[in-house]
Amino acid sequence: MPWWAWAIGAVAIGYAELHVPGNYLIWIAAGAAVTAGIQAIFDLSLEGQIIVFVACCVLSCIAGYYAYRVLLGNADATVLNQRDRSMIGARGTVSSRIVNGQGKVRMGDSVWLAEGPDLPEGAPVIVTSVRGARLIVKPGEA
Repeated sequence: MPWWAWAIGAVAIGYAELHVPGNYLIWIAAGAAVTAGIQAIFDLSLEGQIIVFVACCVLSCIAGYYAYRVLLGNADATVLNQRDRSMIGARGTVSSRIVNGQGKVRMGDSVWLAEGPDLPEGAPVIVTSVRGARLIVKPGEA
C-alpha cells in the first residue's frame, strides 16, 4: 500500500472521530499517520506496514489512556452535571431558621431544605454532605 493511502485513512478516521461518540478513534488515526510516515521513508512490505500500524495503534492508545485518565484526572472525580457533589464545602446562610435539625438555607440564588444543628436565620453555614434534595450543614464562620 502506498504511504498516501495510510495518510488518507488517518484523515478519514480522524474525521470519523468528530462524528462518532467516544475518544479512541483519534489514537487509531495517529497510528495510521505514523504508519504513513514510516511507509514513506522505508517502503515496507504490506506485512511490515500492518505490524507497524498495529504497534503504533497500541502505543498511541496507551498514550491516550494515560492522557485522559492520568493527566486529566479521574473521570469519576468530576462534579460536572452533579450539582449535589459540587455543593459539598459550599458556604451559604440560613434563610429559615433551623429548628429540631430542620430548616432552609440559601446557597447562591437558591433556597434548599437543610438538616443540621439549630441555627438562627442569617447564620453562616457550610455544606458537609447532600442527602437527596436536602443539604446537611454545619455552622460556618461569619
